[in-house]
Amino acid sequence: MRIIYIVFLALLSNPCFSQKNASVSFEKWVSLKNVNSPVISPDGKTLIYTMTSTDWSNNSYDNEIWMSREGGEPFQLTRTSKGGSSAAQFSPNGRFISFLADRGDKTQLYVILVNGGEAMQVSKDEDGIGSYKWSPDGSQIAYAKTEADTKKDKAMKERFGGFGVEGEEYKQTHLWLLNFNYDSVKIPLAKRLTEGNFNVSGFDWSLDGKSIIFNRQRDPLINSGISTDIVSINISDKKITPLIANPAADFFIRWNPDGTAFVYTSTVNDSLTQFYKNNRLFVYDMATKNSTEIATDIDENKSVIDWNAKGLFVSALERTKSKIFTVDTKTGKTKSVNIPLDLIASLSFSKHTDMIAVLGRKHEGLNEVYLWRMNEGLKMISNNTAQVASWNTPINEVIQWKSKDGASIEGVLLKPKNFDPQKKYPLLVVIHGGPTGTDFPELAPGSVYPIMHWVEKGAVVLRVNYRGSAGYGEKFRSLNVRNLGVGDMWDVMSGIDYLNSKGFIDTARMGSMGWSQGGYISAFLTTNTNKFKAISVGAGISNWVTYYVSTDITPFTRQYLEATPWSNMDIYLKTSPMTNINKASTPTLIQHGEFDKRVPIPNAYELYRGLQDRGIPSKLVVYKGFGHGINKPKERLAAIWHNWQWFNKYIFAEEEPMFVE
Repeated sequence: MRIIYIVFLALLSNPCFSQKNASVSFEKWVSLKNVNSPVISPDGKTLIYTMTSTDWSNNSYDNEIWMSREGGEPFQLTRTSKGGSSAAQFSPNGRFISFLADRGDKTQLYVILVNGGEAMQVSKDEDGIGSYKWSPDGSQIAYAKTEADTKKDKAMKERFGGFGVEGEEYKQTHLWLLNFNYDSVKIPLAKRLTEGNFNVSGFDWSLDGKSIIFNRQRDPLINSGISTDIVSINISDKKITPLIANPAADFFIRWNPDGTAFVYTSTVNDSLTQFYKNNRLFVYDMATKNSTEIATDIDENKSVIDWNAKGLFVSALERTKSKIFTVDTKTGKTKSVNIPLDLIASLSFSKHTDMIAVLGRKHEGLNEVYLWRMNEGLKMISNNTAQVASWNTPINEVIQWKSKDGASIEGVLLKPKNFDPQKKYPLLVVIHGGPTGTDFPELAPGSVYPIMHWVEKGAVVLRVNYRGSAGYGEKFRSLNVRNLGVGDMWDVMSGIDYLNSKGFIDTARMGSMGWSQGGYISAFLTTNTNKFKAISVGAGISNWVTYYVSTDITPFTRQYLEATPWSNMDIYLKTSPMTNINKASTPTLIQHGEFDKRVPIPNAYELYRGLQDRGIPSKLVVYKGFGHGINKPKERLAAIWHNWQWFNKYIFAEEEPMFVE
């Protein structure tokens, strides 16, 4: 017999072929297009954004740039066969659109006239380039690129083969300058600007174009973020001047409109609590060299959107919504800006007009690109939500309950459109990562968990914003410090108790799943309760000691547990799923990326071996070549199917193959 994989086109023509009670195939769900990164031109007349689509033939996602003129119907501007086009910007004079693309010569910079025509390549770097910024007068472009192997590196590999030294496997990123002349036939060679044993991250030009400000870090490794300082470099003599050098991490964000001050974020002296404490914003005055803290009245992490003639704009989550604020930089106080959307992802301000490009959505829709003037209505440019107009999407309801210790917990309950409160429904709990993630009402949620399909099949789904989630303030995010797993389990189980008190869930048919921190909480549930019929652990931590010694973010564990294993093993035992492996009884699916550095795969093998030794039904699926996320469509499809099969078997008593013969 020959096994034939159900290919994409076949499923689209017959979406229910191997998904019982599902009106939309998994392939169609994975193929949803997304809009991102809107940018408006300086004159406010042209808007560009990227659209991401699924390229099944190349097993990748394709990003292309779309354009709308004068608020008109958008059209596709770029077509790049390999990976698409990204990082679109307008030149300072608004004449050109620049973008990055790999068109057979590594990632290079291209420009295209706003009025149309062919894209022209303007860089030719043999190693490819990364992020970039136009100079204020448009005559130069600064870009960052990671250093290539030196002759010495190549000679070492030739003689000794491949090996790595822990903490030394990296290449620094530095700045280069490229002259721009659209009328020149010859592509100019870039000149290196920064040199030395440090790494360049975020950067921008000064308003006069004579210097560049950037974040200087000792190396690009994530744990070195606590060493970052803010410096500037003079373009003519390459002299570096330190600006902000606190003992802990400092990061430049944005200049003010006249270039006399900038806003930055800093943990000042506290390098050990950035994971659960609110971030802090400061304004640095170039003349006085003094810093002033701002926006302290917002009890959440704050993201700077822009600083322009209209003000300094920041965003922050507020429960299951996001809010936009302006900041008075003299008093530090904030004022809410009313935008008629539940979630705002980004804003782009026109330099010379009052037009603003907005990316966001209402809870009942997908992300859309809008044009907006303050205090006026939104004009929708994209039509992304139309993709799901005919889908049988679930009803979303934000609910609240009290946890074991009295903490107020919110969650999103998803119900079928024909929900009957007199019936008993299977319950599936889907737990987000982070822990500082947040679940919002969504039409077609999930990455590797087919939530919409299970609701359509006849289940209800609970997505818990457990303690530690963003959007509920610093005190709430700190509630799982020294209480990881334990407090999280209180929040999940109390949510189930709340739903059970309403009388519509079948507690004999319950499952739980999650990825990353959600995978850890699911693993904790596997070994600490027998209330579930099935559990799925995605890239989850099984033992905090195992995690601590192998992850790429060791400060995370020290901060949340306030100890190392060598200083306090008890707290590591209290919060580790493996501590109670002998109490486990729940059939458990384990999913993990082969090369995961955030939650290294020994965590998966440890949990799997413990379950196997005890004879508990369990399966470990390793996704070859992947890190912490499953970021290719075919493997994402596989992960979806593995979860679909697992829970259908144990919750719905159904066997459903991924393949047909």
